[in-house]
This record gives sequence, C-alpha cells and structure tokens, in this order.
Amino acid sequence: MDKLIVDITITATEYLKYYQVPSAVVSTLGSDGRRVRFPANILQPFVTHHGISGRFVIEFDQQAKFQSITRL
Repeated sequence: MDKLIVDITITATEYLKYYQVPSAVVSTLGSDGRRVRFPANILQPFVTHHGISGRFVIEFDQQAKFQSITRL
C-alpha cells in the first residue's frame, strides 16, 4: 500500500459546496509534491462547524484506489 501525507484546509462553506455534489472531488498536493484527487465524501468524518483542517495520511493500493484516511 502507498501512503501520501496531505495538509487540508476547507472552510465549512467550501465543504458544503462539495457535500451538495455527490461526485465532488478534492484535489490537493501531497507533502512530496504529488497531486492527489479523491472523493470529497471521504472527509466526512473530519468535518466540524469550522470545516476541515489538519494533516492527513491517505492510503491507497497499487491501482491507486482509496483505502483509508487518518488524521495525524
């Protein structure tokens, strides 16, 4: 499994836009410079009244399919 560390900051208002579109995709840079795109709904467990903010580890398999996300 491959891992990528990303810093994510999305305001509550911004995340609401993602939430309203079922197939919405978040695109961000990993700490190693790789660009990663993933479904916005994987961030749901980390949403607060202020939005989403933090450093996360995203794990994916050899076919680049999402496996898990964890806050560091």
